[in-house]
Amino acid sequence: MSDTTMQDSGTKGVSRRRFITGTGSLLGAAAIVGNAPRAWAGVRATAAPIGSGAHVPVLVIGTGYGGSVAALRLAEAGTDVHMVEMGMAWDTPGADGKIFANTTRPDDRSFWLRTRTKQPLSNFLGFPIDKNVNRYTGILDAEEFGGITVYQGRGVGGGSLVNGGMAVTPRRENFGAILPTVNAAEMYSTYYPRANSGLGVTTIDPAWFDSVDCYQYARVGRKHAQRSGFPFLFVPAVYDWDYMKQEAAGTVPKSALDAEILYGNNYGKKSLQKTYIDRIRATGRVTISPLHKVTTVTPAPGGGYTVLIDQLDTGGRTTATKTVTAGKVFFAAGSVGTSKLLVGLKATGALPLLNDEIGRGWGDNGNVMCGRANHLWDPTGKVQSSIPTGGIDNWDAGGAFAEIAPLPTGIETWASFYLSITKNPHRARFTWNAAAGRAELDWQTAWKQPSIDAAKTIFDKINRKEGTIYRTDLFGTYKIWGDHLTYHPLGGAVLDKATDNYGRLRGYSGLYVIDGALIPGNTSVNPFVTITALAERNIERIIATDL
Repeated sequence: MSDTTMQDSGTKGVSRRRFITGTGSLLGAAAIVGNAPRAWAGVRATAAPIGSGAHVPVLVIGTGYGGSVAALRLAEAGTDVHMVEMGMAWDTPGADGKIFANTTRPDDRSFWLRTRTKQPLSNFLGFPIDKNVNRYTGILDAEEFGGITVYQGRGVGGGSLVNGGMAVTPRRENFGAILPTVNAAEMYSTYYPRANSGLGVTTIDPAWFDSVDCYQYARVGRKHAQRSGFPFLFVPAVYDWDYMKQEAAGTVPKSALDAEILYGNNYGKKSLQKTYIDRIRATGRVTISPLHKVTTVTPAPGGGYTVLIDQLDTGGRTTATKTVTAGKVFFAAGSVGTSKLLVGLKATGALPLLNDEIGRGWGDNGNVMCGRANHLWDPTGKVQSSIPTGGIDNWDAGGAFAEIAPLPTGIETWASFYLSITKNPHRARFTWNAAAGRAELDWQTAWKQPSIDAAKTIFDKINRKEGTIYRTDLFGTYKIWGDHLTYHPLGGAVLDKATDNYGRLRGYSGLYVIDGALIPGNTSVNPFVTITALAERNIERIIATDL
């Protein structure tokens, strides 16, 4: 995997209990993963949110990668767009003066409508680390299905708010297995470069990486990988590296070096608010209504679509239900949100002409996590940047690419931590449970075994070479593998099956899917650059032919 495409404080006096409870949420951050010293001011919500009876040319459901690409390009083409977002605007500081909560101290802002945190790493040193919080429309949704927990961002900017920022373009030779009906030459010559430019993707300075304390953990991971014969790859990210250098120098408020990631990043990360959404604002043609949830889309008698939207308060309660007419509707609520909505619309008769591919082809991008316990002569560092910068490639031989992830607890742990993306063949389906009035997913936890087996092709070999062992205290009692979750949901409205080859929903004119639901379950790497590039491709064709 070439760099071009894969790019192509000993804390004294800290009690064991205080360490566990004080750093517990931070342990989960490891896997997700301007120079002015200020918190991000955010894209401001519409002064008056969308009103009942409104008529809009285009309604975009969701403000993540696909939705933001669609809204920007439509606005640039002269079309007025309204975006609705189930989560908050995240434009107002909390009592601590910051918009986003620190990962070491989860609070009400941290989780979506939960009364207890559900952190990706649930245990440390044998102790559970979750804590009670007030029910609030927080930034991270840990959505539980029968066999898996799916972590998703909630707010204007979607998943870009909470991911680790690893902006990875798949190797071209793997692309045919990712999106077999898409022209790879066009993607790699036009749409991947466009997406990387729009997202502000850059790569860390290798010399600085080699010298700075906050990436000692990654250098240890590199050393262990290379000594076992695996290539280490620098991977680009959406972080302001100049800002991080100033963090390390102590001249600006810390962000990545204060472990900010899982519940938002206040300063240095280039989330969508600083890239596509900032450009959306500049068009003057796009308005955004946060805390608005679409419940129904049906054909309108006079053309276009009637859309029912619930307005929410910060406790998740519906305060108003609005009826809006839209000429065209783009589903961009994320793989899970789009899939659940479409499955329900088909099953309840709102959109009965949707085909039987709706809800199918869902996968977890082969996500599985693990930790390794290193020797005392291999410390990973007290201060760790929350932005991963490198990975281990064993895709061809073992079906795994492993992100060398941070575990930034603030004290030395001698632990290496990894999020693996694997070649897992299993695909699940969303179906409608009429009695319960909800969509359900038939994923089985046992389906994670191929992911574990693939990850073991890397870490069993490293452990043998280094004489080290797996950590067993991170995901439960004596449990090695984090096989209960995904950060990378994909599929459910697969391209050229549920839709045509550009995301037009089969059966209806003027309805589109433009998010990760189009990608059938796996991208071989972190997926958001591919989601963005595919959206750039599709919206270009839609604007040329449908407007």
